[in-house]
Amino acid sequence: MLVKDIMVTEVITVSPFAKVREALSLMKRHKVKCLVVDKASDHDAYGLITYTTIIKTIVAESGDIDLINVYDVCAKPAIAVGQDLDIRHVARLMTCYGFNRILVLDNNHLVGLITITDIIDTILDMVE
Repeated sequence: MLVKDIMVTEVITVSPFAKVREALSLMKRHKVKCLVVDKASDHDAYGLITYTTIIKTIVAESGDIDLINVYDVCAKPAIAVGQDLDIRHVARLMTCYGFNRILVLDNNHLVGLITITDIIDTILDMVE
């Protein structure tokens, strides 16, 4: 099975220059736990911001979510794979390095997102 067979294609993105409060609002509105941070230019990398990232920022920095830009706290560059990669390799990457989410790119353009939950759900569907 390939990444493109199970990836999420409706990925919610946020501007790197948005404030953290805007990111939280998007997460709440779309009921997601992470957002992909858009590239600032064609040759830039995508980033990833999660609830955990935001909580760590607020606690560690005593940060004001109305003053901090998403770009300043996101994981960048986000780890990415191609859509034609076998999910076994992605699962190994996730388990070896502790990633829960990986971007899916095609020619450096975002086409999806794959999570550890997507992989587990696929395995569970195969079990009777």
